[in-house]
Amino acid sequence: MPDKQPMKFRVHLSRNFFFGLCLIVIALYIGMLGYHFYEHMSWVDAFVNASMILSGMGPMGPLATTNGKIFAGFYALFSGLAFIAIMAIVFSPIIQRFFRQIHLESKG
Repeated sequence: MPDKQPMKFRVHLSRNFFFGLCLIVIALYIGMLGYHFYEHMSWVDAFVNASMILSGMGPMGPLATTNGKIFAGFYALFSGLAFIAIMAIVFSPIIQRFFRQIHLESKG
């Protein structure tokens, strides 16, 4: 009878990776909407600014409107927390497997 643990692990890892990717797309879209409507940027410029903030690199240029600056501040705070949460979701199967292995070794 073949061991189902590696397949189960791959499915869990794939599902979490896909969920993390979906969260990144949603967070990027939120940033694009904010930059497009508050700063009146083109969609391409809004994408660049949102992706730079989401990745932790910082904005591409100075912001012109007060509403845009307030949005950028909140989006930066959101992005920092979203990055940590997404990384936890994506890597949780690996971390869980690691701790399970340590637990099994300490029993035996």
